[in-house]
Amino acid sequence: MIRRTVFQALPLAAALMLAGLTACKPAAAASDVVKLPAPTVDTVKTAQGDETAVLAGGCFWGIEAVFEHVKGVHKVVAGYSGGNADTASYEQVSDGGTGHAESVRIQFDPKQVSYGSLLQVFFSVALDPTELNRQGPDSGTQYRSVIFYGNDDQKKIATSYIAQLTAAKSFPAPIVTQVVPLKAFYPAEAYHQHYFSEHPDNPYIVYNDAPKVAHLKQLFPALYQPDRQVVEVQLH
Repeated sequence: MIRRTVFQALPLAAALMLAGLTACKPAAAASDVVKLPAPTVDTVKTAQGDETAVLAGGCFWGIEAVFEHVKGVHKVVAGYSGGNADTASYEQVSDGGTGHAESVRIQFDPKQVSYGSLLQVFFSVALDPTELNRQGPDSGTQYRSVIFYGNDDQKKIATSYIAQLTAAKSFPAPIVTQVVPLKAFYPAEAYHQHYFSEHPDNPYIVYNDAPKVAHLKQLFPALYQPDRQVVEVQLH
């Protein structure tokens, strides 16, 4: 198994060559990606205020990058969900025995983008939902795909959408994405936040994650937003 730490340590050319020799699936060409149908079950919110979605699908760097480029999304945080607070650290989660999945918390305006639209993006460009406990070069339960629902509406939309995609045979293999209640979300270490924008030349990012953002722009031009400066203020 080639972990992303290996890619970080290699020059770009060497890392790309190594990636091509491994069993990991290369990023799909632009002509191969398909925009999945919108969910037939969705919720249109008219109330003021943001809502939150928590999703997991492999390395959180790429999932975070995709949703940071979606209009209506105000903030994305990389972190851990599925396990306990005392094991919510990168070193422990990387061992695969904590119950955590590398996840992202998405703060979005439901008047600009619906929860169902976020799931449409998730399944279309952010991951391969047929891979069990892995994504690309990363394997282990910490890389499983999960929709952590925060309420009954999110559960209904998620389960209905998976059933819709399954009935339409949208993928060549069964969807293994879990739909489970959100118990807690724990932000990851500071150096993991906005990793895509902070390290665009990292070989892992170039090979595995940049194509996801490119596919988002290609398939969802009305939802795509370019890079924007992220300013975070910490009070001490």
